[in-house]
Amino acid sequence: MSQFDNVSVVSKANVYFDGKCVSHSITLADGTKKSVGVILPATLTFNTGAPEIMETVAGSCRVKLAGESEWTTYGAGQSFKVPGNSSFDIEVAGEPYHYVCHFG
Repeated sequence: MSQFDNVSVVSKANVYFDGKCVSHSITLADGTKKSVGVILPATLTFNTGAPEIMETVAGSCRVKLAGESEWTTYGAGQSFKVPGNSSFDIEVAGEPYHYVCHFG
């Protein structure tokens, strides 16, 4: 999805890992919550509360979910699922990774 219409946007950015990940929280008209953001080149570990689907908008990344030993690469148009109360490692090299995080 390249655009979200009729949304509420939190104007203050969520800044993580000393600015290596920056996102904005949005709420759709039906109450669905998402975040849209960018991760700069780095290797980071994220913890989840709710289940997440990370949709790749641009760029690419390698991901290793908690409990897995292999990394998987995702590019534009691809997504990966992360269970709730879990974690994942993400590696971004080269160009920034643009994403939409779908919660729940």
